[in-house]
Amino acid sequence: MQFSELIGFDLGKRRITYGKTDAILYALTVGAPPDQLDLVWERDLRVLPTYGCALGLWAVEAAGGLGAYDRNLSLHAAQELTVHAPLPASGDFEMTGHVAAVWDKGRASVVDIVAECEFFAARYTIFLPGRGGWGGDRGPSSTAVETGAPDWTGSFETWENQAAIYRLTGDMHPIHIDPGVARANGFDRPILHGLCTLGIAAREVAAAQNARPCDLAYLSARLAAPVLPGDTITIAATRDHDHQLFQASTENATVLKGGKARFR
Repeated sequence: MQFSELIGFDLGKRRITYGKTDAILYALTVGAPPDQLDLVWERDLRVLPTYGCALGLWAVEAAGGLGAYDRNLSLHAAQELTVHAPLPASGDFEMTGHVAAVWDKGRASVVDIVAECEFFAARYTIFLPGRGGWGGDRGPSSTAVETGAPDWTGSFETWENQAAIYRLTGDMHPIHIDPGVARANGFDRPILHGLCTLGIAAREVAAAQNARPCDLAYLSARLAAPVLPGDTITIAATRDHDHQLFQASTENATVLKGGKARFR
């Protein structure tokens, strides 16, 4: 399949099922502390909305399986999540997926994949280095977001085994576990999942608005650089009307740029 044939491609439907322990596992993998009982105790469980990004990854895998590019040589570049309704504590529902756009950036290509259901819509931006120049539309350029001095800062120390554990949520890309695949993509060792980094940031930044993490209504960010398991992530947020504008950094790089979060 050619890149031009991917545009608008219907990825079909998928039945999604999960139990309370799956939702609790996800919350723990993005650092939910044991005293946030609504996230980690099945009695009155609320599911983190960012779990939807993990649930929709089947669409990314389906797009990669069409043969236009090598999934092992792809990088997750940006993520958007729009929450329509709270996820149930135990899920059993249908999702649909499609390729929303394919952009030719010259030296690379970018694929936008959407997975959606009654509870949320998730857009995954996949970067394909070295796969541009096929004559497609270049697409929009990203716009820098000026946040000014932060109103709030927080930090989270990732664990050495966090990427290995996060894989249990369903994101099985070998770049997060296989040193050879990591090196083929230009990294010294396996990296933390971008969705794990974003899930941590979204959960932490709720405190900037005195909100509960489960009240997230909208989230977007560019995944600008990888986190290595064991890195400390520092998050800085600035209030802008009803949104929190944020970025996240490690000692060596800014890992999330142009972040925007809104809580109900």
